Amino acid sequence: MLFPKNKLEEINKDLDAILIRINEYEKKYNHLVEKVHPKYTKSAQNLIHYLALRSSNVDILQKKLDTIGLPSSSDSTISVLNELLNTKTLIKSLLDIEKPKVEGLFLSRKQAKKLLKNNSIALFGLKKNNRKTSIMVTQPTLAAENSEFANTLLDLGMNCARVNCAHDDETVWKKIISNIKNKDPKCKITMDLGGPKLRTGKMKPGHKVIHIKPKRNTLGQVIAPAKIWLAPFGTIPPEGEEVDAIIPVNKKWLTKTKEGSYVIFRDSRDKKCRFNIEKIEGNGRWATCNDSAFVTTGALLNVFIEEEATSEIHSVHEILPLEEVIFLYEGDFLRLDKEPILGEPATYNENGTIKQIAHVSCTLPQIFKNVNIGEPIYFDDGKIEGIISEINPAHLLIKITSTKKKGGKLKADKGINLPNSKLKISGLTDKDKQDLKFVAKYADTVNFSFVNNKHDVEDLLNELEQLDASIGIILKIETQKAFENLPSILLKAMQNYPVGVMIARGDLAIETGWKNFAIIQEEILQLCEAAHLPDIWATQVLENLAKKGIPTRAEITDAAMAQRAECVMLNKGPYIEKAVKMLDKILRRMEKIQKKKRTILPKLKFTNNL
Repeated sequence: MLFPKNKLEEINKDLDAILIRINEYEKKYNHLVEKVHPKYTKSAQNLIHYLALRSSNVDILQKKLDTIGLPSSSDSTISVLNELLNTKTLIKSLLDIEKPKVEGLFLSRKQAKKLLKNNSIALFGLKKNNRKTSIMVTQPTLAAENSEFANTLLDLGMNCARVNCAHDDETVWKKIISNIKNKDPKCKITMDLGGPKLRTGKMKPGHKVIHIKPKRNTLGQVIAPAKIWLAPFGTIPPEGEEVDAIIPVNKKWLTKTKEGSYVIFRDSRDKKCRFNIEKIEGNGRWATCNDSAFVTTGALLNVFIEEEATSEIHSVHEILPLEEVIFLYEGDFLRLDKEPILGEPATYNENGTIKQIAHVSCTLPQIFKNVNIGEPIYFDDGKIEGIISEINPAHLLIKITSTKKKGGKLKADKGINLPNSKLKISGLTDKDKQDLKFVAKYADTVNFSFVNNKHDVEDLLNELEQLDASIGIILKIETQKAFENLPSILLKAMQNYPVGVMIARGDLAIETGWKNFAIIQEEILQLCEAAHLPDIWATQVLENLAKKGIPTRAEITDAAMAQRAECVMLNKGPYIEKAVKMLDKILRRMEKIQKKKRTILPKLKFTNNL
């Protein structure tokens, strides 16, 4: 016999045990399946089957099948019962015994794929450019001001637009949505609720100074002067013009300048500096500067025309203060304040000893009740790591354990993560409930941040019911707790239609640990496929390209692997158009050789090049 009979009988026994377990799970959780939206009934059943399958070590069965050269059930997620019964039919045929009797209906692979496809279209809209994977793009404020921006993104392949309620306001949101809908009424709009974000508080204002920096080569030689806009306070540069610095000055004094004149002043270091007036435009002047200069409020400006000084000397108007920055090094201490005390760097005595350690507040002081000494704490997407050294009534004392060698920069409004602390923060904030009124009226889908359990989902469903809103829900999975509760979260959310899942890889990686994140991301993809719910591959996709104009090799590979998901999200950046174009090309080309987990084998052109 080609296949060992004892091995086949052993596999057949394992399959029987799994099918019994599936039947038990069906009876146990049928009440949850009955509550989902009618379009999700079969999908919820398949999710229950998948959970039953994964309740034991399926990898052992996979190894047994692989050992004797039979296909394993590794690709069975989308239609669990169908794949198991197919495998059992094959085993019984090899054993020459009666084929299994199948009672009731179950999804075929083709039917399951159609359900997932329809659910994806309901959430993200129709596909573009013959591309199966959708592209979601986060909208910047520019999208409200420039209607052509939306047109460009849509032409390049954007399927749906994301608006973050944590930024801008209703006026800006409405303009963004209007510009997109005017171009493509069918483009889906998703809007993020801010959620209870744990972040650093405000900092003390820094120095009122503008640092002017011409472009230099590696030898320190100036290759391009800094471009300066001199204008009355509040007069912005013409649209589309790049500017290195904006200096607020007196309107009357500006009339003394003309093309070819120049301005002499001394900067904060008492260094003599010069602006060359190149062009007059409206109420402002374009000037260039070939030197590095630190311009402060009150700096005296003297206009020269053909080497002759004018009688008008004017001081620079009020300059907005720079944002204060705290530099932290390994071994430093940081005070995290409960009250909203303005943060500031450490101060030192004349002999160099610390007079006061650096301190900053946090936006959710209630977390002080839920932390313990020795627990890790992360700042700014994990760039700065520390542990809780002391817990005091008014503050936590943090010892910095890891950061950049040259020091980590901590600013206001940066994320704080406490992955091992049992925080009691989740669900909808008062701002979220207010924003939800706008979202329900103007958006197609609400992106639900910081969901941790099914009760959070229930709160959202209740709010939507009160608003009589019929919109989609995207669940942002950002914490270890959310991952562990994902099956119950999905089943509760599936009472609504449509539903999707966003893998918020930034917070999730920190919350679950760098070494665990890759596995957790894979498990989320599997659970979503089992429930036939579209998933979104989010956070830092082609980020270097979007922000700096050039991609890294690693992010190209990441973008290619993103076709595993139903949708890929791009964040905003000055080169976002290039990022959308690149992602569209990558996804379309990857779909020729990869379909989700399955590798496709088109003809190779160089098989005879031996």
